[in-house]
Amino acid sequence: RNSDTLEQDVVTIVRNHAPDLPDDAVRTRASGKGNYLAITVTLTATSRQQLDNLYRELNALEAVVMTL
Repeated sequence: RNSDTLEQDVVTIVRNHAPDLPDDAVRTRASGKGNYLAITVTLTATSRQQLDNLYRELNALEAVVMTL
């Protein structure tokens, strides 16, 4: 769900796991009514464990509905 801090929260978590993430690796798009915010992060993972930890931490955010 969209919130005032969702994008920053997601970027902070991703940067904890991928510190060299460039600014242009993050794209956002609000839903038609603005209730949801799609956040796309493009990165090259270094291990399966890195991805698992990243997904686990992102899914712990209350505002996150789904991760792919």
